[in-house]
Amino acid sequence: MHQVSPVTTDRFPHLLGRLPKTLDLDALAKATKALLRKRGVRSGADLLRFALAWGPGGLSLQEAAAWAGIVGFAVLTEEALFQRLHNSVAFLEAITEAILSAAAGLPRWAGRCLRIADSTSLSGLASQGTDWRIHGVYDLAAGRFSHLHLTDAHGGEALDRGKPIAGEIRIGDRGYANAQAWQRFCQGCDGLVDFIVRLRWNTIRLVDAQGAIFDLTAWLARLPDTTQIHDIVLWCQSGGRQTPRPIRLVVQRKSPAALATSLQALRRQASRKQQKLDPRSEIAAGFMILATSLPETGFAAQEILAAYRLRWQIELAFKRLKSLLHIDKLRTRSETGTRCWVQAHLIMALLCDDFSQDILDSFPSGAC
Repeated sequence: MHQVSPVTTDRFPHLLGRLPKTLDLDALAKATKALLRKRGVRSGADLLRFALAWGPGGLSLQEAAAWAGIVGFAVLTEEALFQRLHNSVAFLEAITEAILSAAAGLPRWAGRCLRIADSTSLSGLASQGTDWRIHGVYDLAAGRFSHLHLTDAHGGEALDRGKPIAGEIRIGDRGYANAQAWQRFCQGCDGLVDFIVRLRWNTIRLVDAQGAIFDLTAWLARLPDTTQIHDIVLWCQSGGRQTPRPIRLVVQRKSPAALATSLQALRRQASRKQQKLDPRSEIAAGFMILATSLPETGFAAQEILAAYRLRWQIELAFKRLKSLLHIDKLRTRSETGTRCWVQAHLIMALLCDDFSQDILDSFPSGAC
């Protein structure tokens, strides 16, 4: 059990100072019906404080209620706090959106803003599978999330999750290889955005200039061993009604060691499923295949490959959510309780991102 003790220095007002200046917590709590009557919890700030103490703070409902009484900012029972928190999901979601809207990155590559899309899964109590999924977009220049959204296990990865900004280049792994989502993403900002997405050999329907099906693995098999990086312009199509859109494939041959690792993983997977490994998968395993909407002019193939390798930054960001904030240690059993608990963690994660900006803005050896 946590040791609840009085505090001599209340740092919570300083934390509130990191929230967007235009955010009125009392008005927001009223608008989202989280705090219609001020019984026990007197303000939107106090409600947020409870959510952070119960969620990322790790206190149980009983401990949080007792702690509030000791500190002196609220007096209420465990059951009353339970009801307050379960009514605050929309309130916490709105705070998350307000923090994200206030954060803006700066262009870094050829006047463009690099952002990475990915998701991480969460499992509920006594569950072995995926029950929830957090979808994120990470701004490389700002070193922080620009989008976070919680869905259940049915919420799939899509490149257009998170509204793009003009000039953005969004990077995604193989889970984002979907031509319809690419089209929605590009239309979401009047075509002033681009993407770099990794492909499997069989996920996207590719056609050549004449409209004939393009055999990707046959083309890969014919590539000369003497050249490591290859570049080709094709057209992608999803469904018979969608107009094919031009797409550029950037392909890099893997090293012998990387190829051996990929083949071992494919054979192990095929063995578990008691299936025979497709020869085309063996061919494709020898290459890193990227699809991009970026033109050849101004964006060399080597630079596109280098940009894609930066996607490990969002993996580290999700790892921090789990290893430091323990967002994957769900303690709730109801859907509403889980949404409240996770949203409190997301708010804390965004505030941590904001605090880190103080360090990023500081010159390493003092004032310059």
